[in-house]
Amino acid sequence: MVQETTNAQPVDDTDVRWMRHAMALAERAQREDDEIPVGAVLVSADGQVLGEGWNRNITLRDPTAHAEIVAMREAGLRVGNHRLLGSTLYVTLEPCAMCAMAMVHARVARVVYGASDPKTGAAGSVFDLLADPRHNHRVQVTGGVLGEESGAKLTAYFRSKRGKGAPAAPQE
Repeated sequence: MVQETTNAQPVDDTDVRWMRHAMALAERAQREDDEIPVGAVLVSADGQVLGEGWNRNITLRDPTAHAEIVAMREAGLRVGNHRLLGSTLYVTLEPCAMCAMAMVHARVARVVYGASDPKTGAAGSVFDLLADPRHNHRVQVTGGVLGEESGAKLTAYFRSKRGKGAPAAPQE
């Protein structure tokens, strides 16, 4: 089965399977830590989980503890290197500038994200840091994988936090 993403890139079952894993991690962020439900899993070229995480910046009192950073930190410790060559990062929300640049520095090969972030997205929505030719490494981007589901989870979270008024835009 091949699905189409919102940016018309074909997505295979592997991408959907790993995005579901990231969505389960996002659930943990909300359920266990009452954090914004964003989850991430970093997978090696041969399909092994290198690291996973969910938003922990409020819980850890750490502004850098976004889901992607948590997953990359775990992966770096697991592989014993700050370079995460050949890996793919699956995340439920388009990465922000901080997370995007961490991926560039770590040499992540590819990022697959769910919902776009129209306010702070750095993988093509607002900024396009991952494909910027001025960097010494570029990250391949596939967006919109299970994007509607991911976006709906974020919208529901913000609505529950802010009452029944207009939904806030998803942000980490």
